[in-house]
Amino acid sequence: MVTLSSSAIDEFKSGLRGQLLLSDSPGFDEARSIWNAMIDRYPVMILRCAGAADVRRGIAFAREHGLPLAIRGGGHNIGGSALCDDGLVLDLSPMKSVRIDPAGLRAYVEPGATLHDFDHEAQAFGLATPLGINSTTGVAGLTLGGGFGWLSRRYGMTVDNLVAADVVTADGEWRRASATSHDDLFWAIRGGGGNFGVVTLFEFALHPVGPLVYGGLVVLPIESAKDALVKYRAAAPGMPDELSVWAVARLAPPLPFLPPDVHGKPVLVFAMCYSGPLENGPAAVESARGFGTPLGEHLGPMPYEMWQQAFDPLLTPGARNYWKSHNLAGIDDGLIDALLHAIDHLPSAQCEIFFGLIGAQTQRVPVDATAYPCRDTLYAMNVHGRWDDARDDERCVAWAREFFEAARPFALGSVYVNFMTQEEGDRVGQAYGSNYERLVAVKNRYDPDNWFRHNQNIRPTL
Repeated sequence: MVTLSSSAIDEFKSGLRGQLLLSDSPGFDEARSIWNAMIDRYPVMILRCAGAADVRRGIAFAREHGLPLAIRGGGHNIGGSALCDDGLVLDLSPMKSVRIDPAGLRAYVEPGATLHDFDHEAQAFGLATPLGINSTTGVAGLTLGGGFGWLSRRYGMTVDNLVAADVVTADGEWRRASATSHDDLFWAIRGGGGNFGVVTLFEFALHPVGPLVYGGLVVLPIESAKDALVKYRAAAPGMPDELSVWAVARLAPPLPFLPPDVHGKPVLVFAMCYSGPLENGPAAVESARGFGTPLGEHLGPMPYEMWQQAFDPLLTPGARNYWKSHNLAGIDDGLIDALLHAIDHLPSAQCEIFFGLIGAQTQRVPVDATAYPCRDTLYAMNVHGRWDDARDDERCVAWAREFFEAARPFALGSVYVNFMTQEEGDRVGQAYGSNYERLVAVKNRYDPDNWFRHNQNIRPTL
């Protein structure tokens, strides 16, 4: 553990615009709390950055004093990369500005902004870019790992819509990364995570979306899940790009459109969003409505911004979370059988397994166009273990791992880096595939000493 003199801390603090929190500062424990309650780390200090100048000064201070360095955006990463022990956390959450240029179809987004911050500003002009499915997620972490959501079949991954970024690299230099400036760095940050520097501003392309979309939920009994998933996989290749349908197996939450006796029972939920012309919505989702006889459904026009928040109640902060994930090219019969077995043995009422259908535009981009390489993925599958009591850790983690292993024979062998837990460093090569060596070369250039290592780390070779 590094010992810092009071004079060094005072000098550091005097040059900041943001707030520096030490372990005895009011609000320190709150500032080190993140979405996943399984992560409990104690940094020496937390710098709540007010701008790029604070970021530069924070990086320089960490290097000067040999402090481990962690970068916090939304604090939503499952592996807890937002925090480190005995080091300095650069907390970017105060940097939440989102500026929309409706004429130029551009969004300029600071790294502390959440999906809701972005959507709220963009939807004021009927615009959006593909983001995730939980509005409290940070834009920065989501983007740097690739990013996908309800609009990805139509408009691609989040990184496919990143036009440029301001990046402060390990040497403290500010760089504008784009296709024409530091293009190697620009390539690497589009999926390579926080390995190469701190992004202080993202520039995204925007697309006309909403403000109303058509969609909602269709809930089926688990007894009809196998037949429904067979129909789902058969229908997926013919679905229009504007339609995204995800399948979620879990215990039924107390949704108002479900009979009370269904609440808490195993169900298969099809969540769907159609972003094309609103009048075409009912016809677009009709095939999905026919996957089985529903216990209940709630479909219709709704604000896109509202749909982006629909799953927030199931993903509130403070619970203990453990994920395991595979990328899939299809949903095999054996995988369906393993899924049903897992749902029959749920260790917690909050656990779930989902198949997130992407494909379409996400698969039309060459593998080497961005650091994110998983262009053959049709479904991103995530085993979402979630519970409240630490005494249930072993049982819930074991459940997630057991299904993960049962699903392995039916998977592509790759993984979405944002779904990887903290102990999965051995899967980094699987996350990047044929792009990995090129990422190492960029790491060697911009962070040869591996200061940005509290992440799914791409290790330099220099």
